Amino acid sequence: MFEETPSEPLAVHRIGGRTFDFSRRIAVMAVVNRTPDSFYDHGATFALQSAVDRALQAADTGADWVDIGGVPFGRGPAVTTAEEIDRVVPTVRAIASARPELVVSVDTNRADVAEAAIEAGAAVINDTSGLGDPRMAEVLAASDAHVVITHSVGPPRAEKPAAHFDDVVAEVSAFLRARMARAEEAGIPRERLIIDPGHDLDKNTLHSLELTRRLAEIVAIGPPVLVAVSNKDFIGESIDRVQGERLTGSIAAMVACVLQGARIVRMHDVAATVDAVRMVEAILGMRAPARLEHNTHPTHNV
Repeated sequence: MFEETPSEPLAVHRIGGRTFDFSRRIAVMAVVNRTPDSFYDHGATFALQSAVDRALQAADTGADWVDIGGVPFGRGPAVTTAEEIDRVVPTVRAIASARPELVVSVDTNRADVAEAAIEAGAAVINDTSGLGDPRMAEVLAASDAHVVITHSVGPPRAEKPAAHFDDVVAEVSAFLRARMARAEEAGIPRERLIIDPGHDLDKNTLHSLELTRRLAEIVAIGPPVLVAVSNKDFIGESIDRVQGERLTGSIAAMVACVLQGARIVRMHDVAATVDAVRMVEAILGMRAPARLEHNTHPTHNV
């Protein structure tokens, strides 16, 4: 018989209009890119209505929230702040209006974009620069939004030298702790912080595998840990699969992270992710099975 255990007080987070008890549930974050040069969908959701439709479809499939991006992290043409706002804000507003219960986050490293997105209804800012914009912490402190502090090295979209770390987990941990301190000093309470080790962001495949292998050390920092492993190059290089053939590897990497304590997973393939996450929750005793029928009746012996 499944027995519930008491929730840990710090595991419960109110994010937007939803309450997440991370001792009982893994949150699934869907990805919606309003960019013409997304590494995954190559602009399939660049049009506003396409982006909104994809977000609502993700919610219907079981996503807890959607992450809207207006500028890819990797190298590419410059996108002005005004253009990023034009891509992101109408999308946030439309989704928040259609599904007020759905958490909407915005993937941006610009404080001006974050400010406009929060005003439009975003409940989370997913900052891949880890508060690199000097004004970002101030903007977030003046709001009720959560922030994902992500590890990366240097500004997004820029050409950078080959990745090098003496101990990637130790250095990522130190960065995240320092940026958490910056956030708290600015007035953002710790209960609104989420951390992400930044798989593949300014890291090579060996670094991302090491982060996955030792993710428990990142989890030990304290705030909920988000992992964004879906379809990344470290998966493609590990199993020799091109983009579009990485679903199985993505699910495997996600499960490895969840087993070590990740509680938010940012994934492209929502249906497969939701099934995998619910199965892991059941295995870990975080939730009861959806139904109990097998061998529960005297005549059922299969």
